[in-house]
Amino acid sequence: MEIRTFGVVGAGQMGGGIAQVAAMSGLDVIMHDISEELARKGLAAIGKNLGKSVEKGRMSRAEMDAVVGRITPVADLRAMKDADYVVEAASERPDIKFAIFRDLDSFCRPEAILGTNTSSIPIGRIGSQTKRQDRVIGMHFMNPVPLMKLVEIIRALATSEDTFRVTWDLALRFGKTPAEAHDEPGFVSNRVLMPMINEAVFCLYTGVASREDIDTVMKLGMNHPMGPLALADLIGLDTCLAIMETLCEGFSDSKYRPCPLLRRYVEAGWLGRKTGKGFYEYT
Repeated sequence: MEIRTFGVVGAGQMGGGIAQVAAMSGLDVIMHDISEELARKGLAAIGKNLGKSVEKGRMSRAEMDAVVGRITPVADLRAMKDADYVVEAASERPDIKFAIFRDLDSFCRPEAILGTNTSSIPIGRIGSQTKRQDRVIGMHFMNPVPLMKLVEIIRALATSEDTFRVTWDLALRFGKTPAEAHDEPGFVSNRVLMPMINEAVFCLYTGVASREDIDTVMKLGMNHPMGPLALADLIGLDTCLAIMETLCEGFSDSKYRPCPLLRRYVEAGWLGRKTGKGFYEYT
């Protein structure tokens, strides 16, 4: 199957990053968000990111203009009828993702593949919302998408071998390194990462150490490039909480219980970098 037009549902940090790497690979991209303003804001963020590469001499202005020119921002999901492959990158909530996939299933051509960038929700649950379960797959990018090399690829029980191969080859085309994971809550990446972040929040909650010292221990002692609390702020504390809730529900195991402090921060609207305040403050 030849992919010429690539759709992205969600023009935020993840969706915009996915749209950027797709356009940089030469694909025409349709980037959707719930309003024209948000879709255009996402396109402007891509232009700003690429502008930094121009300033550093990594690409020419003409190359940047060509990449941006291949991305069409839209507010009507029906525009995905022209896409050969669509990746959903909406909020990490089952109800939102399920509704999007039901709509995509009705709007997209029968042969189109529907991917999801979900961080933790089993792909089979998402695919069951459609009449094309063989053409639904997990394509989990890491944040920030243009810089991170990994794409976690997860096929559900019903996902076809052809869908898997097309997705694997697409990740390679994007300059990424694909890795396959089985369809379990959290897959590999967040089944390992999120409990570590959650435990770091518990250390802060119970007074084991300060936020700075917790992050310093993990950076200098474990050679992590970023401490777990700073990383949680980058990911978004609401996303971290949603993933922990999915793990806790999916495995019925108390070791995945979200830290009460994480829940309090989310309830207060302290979601990390995107709101200017999380475990740290940002200007």
